Amino acid sequence: MTGGTGYALVALICYGVGDLIYKRATAADIKPLHFLAAQSWLFCPLTLAYAAATASLIVTPAAIWGALVGVLLLIGLTAFLRSLANGPISVAAPVFRLSFLLTAALAVVVLAEPVTTSLVAGLALALASIWLLLGGSSTMTLPRVFVLELAVATAAFGTASFFHKIGLSRGVTPETAVAAQASVFCVLVTLITLTRDRGYRLDRVTWRFAVPAALAALGAFLALLHGLAVGPASVLVPISQMGFVVTAGLGVVWLGEPLTARKLAGLALALAALLALIWS
Repeated sequence: MTGGTGYALVALICYGVGDLIYKRATAADIKPLHFLAAQSWLFCPLTLAYAAATASLIVTPAAIWGALVGVLLLIGLTAFLRSLANGPISVAAPVFRLSFLLTAALAVVVLAEPVTTSLVAGLALALASIWLLLGGSSTMTLPRVFVLELAVATAAFGTASFFHKIGLSRGVTPETAVAAQASVFCVLVTLITLTRDRGYRLDRVTWRFAVPAALAALGAFLALLHGLAVGPASVLVPISQMGFVVTAGLGVVWLGEPLTARKLAGLALALAALLALIWS
């Protein structure tokens, strides 16, 4: 079993729950940037407080990689939240999590991480499961803006995960990396939202979703980065991004999205992919 797998599994659950919260926030007609601003105002101080309490906030030049992640995540999460308003979460979440393919490819090509039979099998099964969970939908039957937003979100998130791995490989602590990410993200989303909307609409409904979203994000990023500190990105990032299994399942149970034989087969293949990745 690959080192750091346990951390990646925790991140998987947190990411899956977080995606569902995003969908619920979108359904509540909360503006994406307003929601991300509220979430960041909680996420950033929580991250800094945790890093300070654990004496793991060590600022080095390599922390710039975490800052770059903050920029990419703002782009990716904004696009993802907007896509949720234009299409079903059972489609959006699996496609968004395809970002693990980009991260794995970059890790293999740039960092020379090994390619094993189990890794290839796991990625192939994950792709097959996502195709099944898409229900046979093609880009011709989905809104063009939905497809474009998902493409931007996927590319940004996949690159962000790779940048975190580079920072960790250069000695940045997981807590420092997340703190740098959170600080840049918080400043940018605050300024952009203030400039575009000339204020914030942060009512009780916004905070009801922002609080659990911030906690889910904190758990996901800290868990994943602690895993990446000891294990390969080409394996651990794909495992963490399999959170779409959690999201798709909760989408069916809580949001009443249709459950078909195709989706059941997709979930089964996703579990098989997860096992292959764990043992790669």
